[in-house]
Amino acid sequence: MLSGQRAMRAPGPERPRDAATFAAIAHAATAGGSTVLPGGVSSDIRLIEFGGERYCVKQALAQLKVEAEWRAPIARNHSEAEWLRTVRGIVGEAAPEVLYEDAAAGWFVMPYLPPERYPLWKAQLRDGAIDPSFAAAVGDRLGQIHAATAGRDDIRARFDNDEIFFSLRPEPYLIATARRHPDLASRLHALSDALMETKKALVHGDISPKNILAGPQGPVFLDAECAWYGDPAFDLAFVLNHLLLKCVWRPHWLASYLECFAALRCAYMARIDWEPAAECERRTAHLLPGLLLGRIDGKSPVEYISADADRDHVRRVARHLLSSPPAGLDAVADAWRDALRTAMPG
Repeated sequence: MLSGQRAMRAPGPERPRDAATFAAIAHAATAGGSTVLPGGVSSDIRLIEFGGERYCVKQALAQLKVEAEWRAPIARNHSEAEWLRTVRGIVGEAAPEVLYEDAAAGWFVMPYLPPERYPLWKAQLRDGAIDPSFAAAVGDRLGQIHAATAGRDDIRARFDNDEIFFSLRPEPYLIATARRHPDLASRLHALSDALMETKKALVHGDISPKNILAGPQGPVFLDAECAWYGDPAFDLAFVLNHLLLKCVWRPHWLASYLECFAALRCAYMARIDWEPAAECERRTAHLLPGLLLGRIDGKSPVEYISADADRDHVRRVARHLLSSPPAGLDAVADAWRDALRTAMPG
């Protein structure tokens, strides 16, 4: 997962498409002619300069770069490439272009996009450039992708990735967390089971501010290694989860982050046409506290919440919402706001 340095089709002359050229690019990536790009735990991502152009070569890792044992099938590299191609056919500017893929070897090539032109949304949120209209654009574009793929048997067949998705999302976020909170284990397992049984649309699986660029034509989604045909509520819950966690990271911007939360939610809900919006919202609201707790006590704890008091705050609110499931997302936001104002009155 590339952090701060990303890839997509850039303007200019048409790039070469022949296999020999891209094989040479991939060889350069492994022969010392590349720069390792930072920030990811699940893939090896390298910047290559070749023929006057800059490219990214991305290859999935079998063992993710975390302390806990966390293995995942490397076939997810092909699933990511397929998600990018599919989404470019729906909203072209929402995903980078896959220039070449070697599915057998588990890598693909994308053009490099410099961060000075396409800033990372996470960096903007961190630094106070908090724009609810951009959050709304994220929700709108995500809803557009889900609506265009809902009920599509052909896409469901191409993204029948239960094993990959489970190993990267429910297991490390919900099942592993259940082992740390045995009194909530039945609830967390039930959320995992319900998630895996729901098949409605194409899911990205890692809609996080660190995987979203603020492009000139709107949000650009990256790092779709968890791509899966399943419950679109997961994508909505995953990105809203990060906006709540930012409130703990930068509590002085609590109101602005929650404004982004509301804007994203409303824009997404306006796109739902595959089921009653209230049903999707209910599943999202139930899943969200499980993801909150998972980013503290699961296999991939969020790196910017490290103080014990902050981690305990997330645990308290998440545990309460898991024990008393909220009716909707407004109830989640209200509980989060009230708890933070009590804990951090300054």
